[in-house]
Amino acid sequence: MHTMTSRLGLSVLKRANPIANSRLTKASFSSTARTFDGARGRETGPLPPYGPVGVAKALEAPPDAPAKPTLLTNEFSLADRVALVSGGNRGLGLEMALALIEAGARAVYCVDLPRQPGEEWTKVRDYAARLEGLPSEGRLEYMSADVRDQEAVWKLGETIGNREGRVDACVAAAGVLKSHTDCLTYPAKQFQEVMDVNVNGVLFTAQAAGQQMARFGNGGSIILVASMSGSITNKDHAWVSYNTSKSAVLQMARSMACELGPKRIRVNTLSPGHIYTNMTAAYLDTQPHLLDKWASLNPLGRIGRPDELRGVVAWLASDASTFCTGSDILVSGGHHAW
Repeated sequence: MHTMTSRLGLSVLKRANPIANSRLTKASFSSTARTFDGARGRETGPLPPYGPVGVAKALEAPPDAPAKPTLLTNEFSLADRVALVSGGNRGLGLEMALALIEAGARAVYCVDLPRQPGEEWTKVRDYAARLEGLPSEGRLEYMSADVRDQEAVWKLGETIGNREGRVDACVAAAGVLKSHTDCLTYPAKQFQEVMDVNVNGVLFTAQAAGQQMARFGNGGSIILVASMSGSITNKDHAWVSYNTSKSAVLQMARSMACELGPKRIRVNTLSPGHIYTNMTAAYLDTQPHLLDKWASLNPLGRIGRPDELRGVVAWLASDASTFCTGSDILVSGGHHAW
């Protein structure tokens, strides 16, 4: 039945678009596992350096040879890669930086405003240094910079590139959330403060990493941390500046993805829902009733933990997501489903 359906679909497509006949025949629907020849390689892109995976690898393997799984060791692996993470001194940024180390990154540079990293960051760095079985050395580095300073952030990216000889992944996680203020009386200064960090700072960070990705020609993955607040309005919260800034980040990623696709640089957004972080703790610790309220707003009936973003960021940074760009990945406990 599957073969008949595939042939029927191919026949219909041929009749609908005769010009595409030869291309469809060449691509074929018979299997996704055939080795790519030169013509098909141009249409689908080159295979990764480690060669075919999945069904293609299985069909090419000698029948009596030992076989090893590749999903974690190849597609999801960040072995020898270098990443930049803004907002990496604590919170979601630090959580995602450690995830990249555990996925095999050689070095992850955490960029944040304090001149010296905090105790939390130092403990995580020492923990990362003790991890066993990593394919690379797994260094967690700290660099101080104000993401609102475009020139400084660009220079920082260049410094990392000069030191490491590559930049492969970027997580722009620095962000701020200001107190409740009525939208009709929202002060211009406060609004601009939010936009400077959440929009300008995200752009400057993405630029710094993207410049180095283009410089070394290895492609790369840029992950802009947005929020579900970029596509919905948080009920009963007067966060016009925050919501506006996160909407801007969503469109920023789509725009950059279209520009940078030919350079094999992918740009996506990661939009968390209600997560208990240092930033949200300012509200939750002083207004405990919000815990129950926020938890009731999604089908899972709870708020999220920072560690629940680890798998998503590792996937987006790795070869496991090489056909994903210009997308928004929602991790909100299903908040949008209601």
